Amino acid sequence: MQKYVPPFTISNKMLELVGSIMEKVGKLDNFSNLNKMPVLRRNNRIHSIHSSLAIEANSLSFNQVKDVINGKLVLGDQKEIQEVKNAYKAYEMMSESNPYSIKDLLKVHGTMTFLTVEESGVFRKGGEGVFDENGNCIFIAPKPEYVESLMNDLFNWMKESKDEIHPLILSSIFHYEFVFIHPFSDGNGRTARLWQNIILSKWKEIFEYVPIESQIKKYQEEYYKAINNCNKTGNSNEFIEFMLDMIDKELDNLLTNTEKEITHISGYVTKLLEVMDYNIPMSAFEIMEKLGLKSKDSFRDNYLNPALESGLIKMTLPDKPTSKNQMYYKD
Repeated sequence: MQKYVPPFTISNKMLELVGSIMEKVGKLDNFSNLNKMPVLRRNNRIHSIHSSLAIEANSLSFNQVKDVINGKLVLGDQKEIQEVKNAYKAYEMMSESNPYSIKDLLKVHGTMTFLTVEESGVFRKGGEGVFDENGNCIFIAPKPEYVESLMNDLFNWMKESKDEIHPLILSSIFHYEFVFIHPFSDGNGRTARLWQNIILSKWKEIFEYVPIESQIKKYQEEYYKAINNCNKTGNSNEFIEFMLDMIDKELDNLLTNTEKEITHISGYVTKLLEVMDYNIPMSAFEIMEKLGLKSKDSFRDNYLNPALESGLIKMTLPDKPTSKNQMYYKD
């Protein structure tokens, strides 16, 4: 029996975009302080979640999504709030998920659609189609009895091709093929976008915090147009080029934001971080002593407060910031 191979052709445009992306990833790899930017990384994660849900008509604003994730009370549609909680948990599963495991995919989908979808974490049992704004069916997904075998074919192809096809191209092919198969009754788009990130993050860890979804949201009309055009042509070429362009654009944003963040990390904060060890609490006096400082005001203004505001260090008693028992640690 002939092995399944998704129809696609690598174009010069794809190769150019891969080269551009590789160059930008290299620049980001050179930012040694990138791992000291928890606020930037967390905001990027929230942007991913907000954008991916907004594409699926979730009406919560970025700040509302941020508040839900931070455990604050938000007034809004309860299903939409649950979708945010689910998506946050699903994105937190990125590092532990095997991109070539259907079992892990089902687990992530189950988390993504918890309490919001009847068929959660299982392949669909009914037919699915895509309709335009006038209610006309523009795409009919494969019959439900074919879904499991089609997904097995796709995942087997990925396993066999991961060392031959660049992850940027392979993940984009997966994204399109997944959307075409439409394996779930709901949550297909959200899961496809997250799973492409999972594939890419196993190649370069930085992709855990690259909100590609923000660019897709910005070019949402083009996103669906590329999918529909590929459905008609019978190959994923246009969609691959589109996704590579989105990744390239978002890396531009990340480079700019990273450069801005680095300028905020002053020499004082760098010195403070150098005298602290990860997850070992220290009092303000102990830190001052290690830094050779005597002025409490100078210490707080130049060292402590900027480090706290940037999220580079944390308090052991965050609810009692002025407590005499307060200590600080590098997370």
